[in-house]
Amino acid sequence: MHVEDVNGARAECWSPEDVFNAFERNEIVLIDVRTPQEFAFEHIEGVLLAPLATFSPANLPTQDGKRIVFHCGSGMRSRKVLEACAAAGMTPLAHLDGGFAAWKTAGLPYIATDPATGGIRRVARAA
Repeated sequence: MHVEDVNGARAECWSPEDVFNAFERNEIVLIDVRTPQEFAFEHIEGVLLAPLATFSPANLPTQDGKRIVFHCGSGMRSRKVLEACAAAGMTPLAHLDGGFAAWKTAGLPYIATDPATGGIRRVARAA
């Protein structure tokens, strides 16, 4: 993990492995800010969806007990969400560095649409 400045606020950029481990330990709420279409095609199992287009920091739960970590496809949209959260005075701030692309590159598990059947398939963690 490394830390960046987002409009004067401290934002943590978590590695895919850090997010995976914290999510497995039930320590974080992972929020996907991609579009519903992107989410339907493939997503991390168990995440919540809050698309950037309709995102409002005021609608987020408190972080009492669990940290909120945002993610998108590449890290660009989740950074915009961090900017909105910083402007609303929300702390702490965190997102998945490199987004879902980094998650997949790291070989971590996710849910995908099977193009042959239209059903879901679980893409297992790489060995």
